[in-house]
Amino acid sequence: MHIKRFKDALPYEAPNHFGCHGLRLQGFEEGGPTNQWVGFSQFLPGGGAGPDSTPFEKIYVVLEGEMTLTVDGTSTPLGPMDSCTIPPGETRLLENQSNLTSKMLVVIPYPSAQPPGELK
Repeated sequence: MHIKRFKDALPYEAPNHFGCHGLRLQGFEEGGPTNQWVGFSQFLPGGGAGPDSTPFEKIYVVLEGEMTLTVDGTSTPLGPMDSCTIPPGETRLLENQSNLTSKMLVVIPYPSAQPPGELK
């Protein structure tokens, strides 16, 4: 078992994100998960990510607020406890179009070339 307290979560910078503060809840540490990591993203009003794609699958879970996900020109609002899977190679734009901070969990597999115990 590996427990990590929220007070001990460290910030991370996510590529192509704006108006976002990310905390790593699990992953990239000794004793942590071996196949994925979990992030907590807080998006300010007007904040978001993309448009871009990654070569790996991602899972988003909105905890608080609302995020608008746009894929192939179709925009879909996601509210509290809504979740989605973004497949590898799918271009997405994620935006907080509200005036409140939105909070989400993100689950992402490790890059294949990086061992789980190493933080780069």
